[in-house]
Parts: sequence; structure tokens; C-alpha cells
Amino acid sequence: MRDADRTVGAESREARLAWAFVLPALATIFLIALFPLAWTVWESLHVHDLRMPWRGQPFVWLANYAEAMTDGRFWGAMLHTAIFTVGTVTLELVLGLILALALNRAYRGRGLVRAAVLVPWAIPTVVAALLWRFMFDAQAGIANAVLIDIGLMERPFVWLIHAWAAWAPVILADVWKMTPFVALLLLAGLQNIDDSLYEAARIDGAGPWRQFIHVTLPLLKPAILVALIFRTLDAFRVFDLIYVLTGGGPGTSTEPIALYTFNALLQNLRFGYGSALSVIVFVVTFGLAMFYIRVLDVDLTEAGE
Repeated sequence: MRDADRTVGAESREARLAWAFVLPALATIFLIALFPLAWTVWESLHVHDLRMPWRGQPFVWLANYAEAMTDGRFWGAMLHTAIFTVGTVTLELVLGLILALALNRAYRGRGLVRAAVLVPWAIPTVVAALLWRFMFDAQAGIANAVLIDIGLMERPFVWLIHAWAAWAPVILADVWKMTPFVALLLLAGLQNIDDSLYEAARIDGAGPWRQFIHVTLPLLKPAILVALIFRTLDAFRVFDLIYVLTGGGPGTSTEPIALYTFNALLQNLRFGYGSALSVIVFVVTFGLAMFYIRVLDVDLTEAGE
């Protein structure tokens, strides 16, 4: 009995020690992630308008969400976010894969090329947005100068005052900045593919295209999943790039949902409605992550290896 008591006592001490190590991490997660989320959900169930503080903060249940569902500007912002997300993520995955395949080849100076490719990703987003805003400036912009020189335009074009044209610098700026990040993730996946598989494919008579389709893409699926989830969630929450580059304009033609939420919270001071918009963004991004995992049918543990 004494040996059993000592064993139970040792296990109890180990359990208490384990909880002592884990509790600070759990408390940090609760304070940084769970508590703000819970507070935002609670705030979204109230009318909290700092422009009219005399109204107090009455509990209105789902009225803020109902207002969002009938708000034309909300649906417009969601459409703009979808356009930005689909356009940028598609281009970044395609260009990132091409870049990763090029960087995976053996040649002299490969390390220097890899470092140079990452420079756009290292530039702060605000600086990148200002750079592309200058490039598409109507008077001094490089884009107009190049298009006029090659004969595609006769006179300077004012990009940022046209609803459709303003998307060009927005999408190109994000693709230029984030493609190296996607290429880096895919390059890591390519380097985990055993060269013997390509040798076996060549012996079986498979050419470069068939090797790419039947060897590279299937084995690169986990890395593609990680890149797709990261970039989709990041693109769906885009704020700073568009805020600096177009401010959501002209009008609200390039306003994403994150910028609309910012305007509702900090410009219109509608904390309840803005919190409801924040919760909607969280739910949609979480749903997108789950959708990608189900569609691509890849285990998260496999994707993380």
C-alpha cells in the first residue's frame, strides 16, 4: 500500500507541476484571444453609439446583425473583399508556384536570388502601398509612362478616380508584396519531395509535364493548403494596403469589409454595429478555413509537417 500511495502521490505532484507550467500559457491565450472575442460578441448584442451616449447601451439581441444583412454598403464591402481575395490569392498561388519551381533548381548564386526575391515581402505594407500609389499617379506615375511609351495609351490616365481602374494598383500591390511569401511556403514543400520519385517517373517514361502533374502537385498539396489558408484569411481581412492606397475610393468602390468595420467603429463611433461586423468577419474567415480543409482533404497534421 505504501508503494501505491507513493506512486499516487508522485503522479499527483507531476500533475500539479504540469498545470503550473500550462496555466500561464492558457491564461495568456484567454486574455489575448478568447476574452476579446467574447467581449466583441457581447458588445455586438448591444446598441453602443458614442454619438448618442444618452441612449446608454440597451441590449438588442441580434438587431445589429439584422441591420448588417439589410445594409447595402455591407454587401458591397463583402463583394469588394471577395474580388480582392479571389484576384490576389489566385495570382499569388500561380506566380508563387512558378517562382518556387525556379528557386528550387540548382544554379550558381541561388542563395542570393532567393534573398532578393524576398525583398518585397520584407517591405512594410504601408511603404508598399505608397510606392504603388506613386507608380499609378496620373502625372508622375511609371505605369502611365510605360503604357504611353509602348503605345497602349495616348495620354495619362487617372487610375484612382475610376471604380474599375482603381483595382489595378490594389491587386498588383498585394500580388507584388505577398507572392514571395507564397513562393517560400511552396519552396519548403518542394524541398521535402524525394528526388528518387522523379527518377522513377523518368524511368517510367514520364516527361516534365507528367512529373509535375503526377508527382509534384500531389505531394505539394499540404504546402498549397497552408499557403491557401494563410493568404485567403489575410486577404479577406485586408485593411492597411487599401486604406493607404485608395482609402476605399473612389467613393466606396474599393472598400473591403475590414475598412467598412473600421469606419463603423472609429469614424461613426457605432461600437455595437462595428462589433457585429467584426464577428461576421471572424465567422466567415473561420468558415473559409474549414471549407479549404474539407475540399482539399488534407490532414492538418500532414500540412504542418
